[in-house]
Amino acid sequence: MQTANKADIPAAQRTGLAGADAAIRERRRGLSRLYFRATSVLEQEGVLGYALMFPALALIVLFIAYPFVLGVWLAFTDKLVGKEAHFIGYDNFAAILQSQIFQQTFFNTIFFTTMATIFKSILGMLLALLLNRKFALSRVTRATVLLPFIVPTVLSSLAWLWMFDATFSVFNWIGRFFWQMDISVLGIPLKPNLGYFKGINWLGDPGWAMTSIIIANVWRGVPFFAISFLAGLQTVPTELYDAGDIDGANGWQKFWTITLPLIKPIAVVVVVFSIVVTFADFQLVYVLTRGGPHNSTHLLATYAYQLSMASGNLGQGAAVALFMLPILALLIIGQLWYLRRAESA
Repeated sequence: MQTANKADIPAAQRTGLAGADAAIRERRRGLSRLYFRATSVLEQEGVLGYALMFPALALIVLFIAYPFVLGVWLAFTDKLVGKEAHFIGYDNFAAILQSQIFQQTFFNTIFFTTMATIFKSILGMLLALLLNRKFALSRVTRATVLLPFIVPTVLSSLAWLWMFDATFSVFNWIGRFFWQMDISVLGIPLKPNLGYFKGINWLGDPGWAMTSIIIANVWRGVPFFAISFLAGLQTVPTELYDAGDIDGANGWQKFWTITLPLIKPIAVVVVVFSIVVTFADFQLVYVLTRGGPHNSTHLLATYAYQLSMASGNLGQGAAVALFMLPILALLIIGQLWYLRRAESA
């Protein structure tokens, strides 16, 4: 079949094709103008900044701001699962404040946060001082120290759940192992003391259950303290330590007068951040004890979950969760006040 020449095409059809080509060219020019107009707008620094921020802002609004506002609203209602919510004011807060379980939970949260933060601060500082020394494979060691902090909380909590098991606890196994050995110091047998550790019900006794979750939390949080303190220690000029040696200062005096004052801003930020995270801890406690035994390890986060999800009382659960807000807000405000005061000094 031979291809038809342009002259063979009727005039009306040629006119239609020319119009279609012109429309296509005009559309392309319009798209080009729109593209250049969009790129010129995005080249403006303010517009580009907001455009780049929009995805993160959308995520924050969707997953943080909206749940927070909804939680505040639920805290002032009598919302139950499957029922319509009605505004009741401060009744939920009055009810939880009169609850003995909530009072015990609040004390548990304060005690847990205080003890865990103290041990994490002390052990983290000691570990940071050790890691700050020069030794073989120091970089590998510093990276290895971060493993407890990197491992997912639920996974590490399951490992601790096995170690604290009443039957298969590795700690109780070690106690039974030493119980079978004849160990004495200066003729004094140590079996009675070691025998105490061979049958501990770590997660079934209220006192030991609280000790267990503190141990697990300290194990997980020490690497964060150590690496953060190590970063601060490496900013301290070595000339100050040399001057301290010339003045005859010992190790403790150099730490108290040189190291601690210079890394105090970093230490304040790390400690406050740890307090906020520990105060709202949920995963570790829920996996290990679920607040038991007898509510002895309930924290505000786990108690709020039990009220809202397990019991279906979303209003009181939101009130318990919201109870943490003013405490954490005061901590953050205190931190900002201290840092601004330190900068102006």
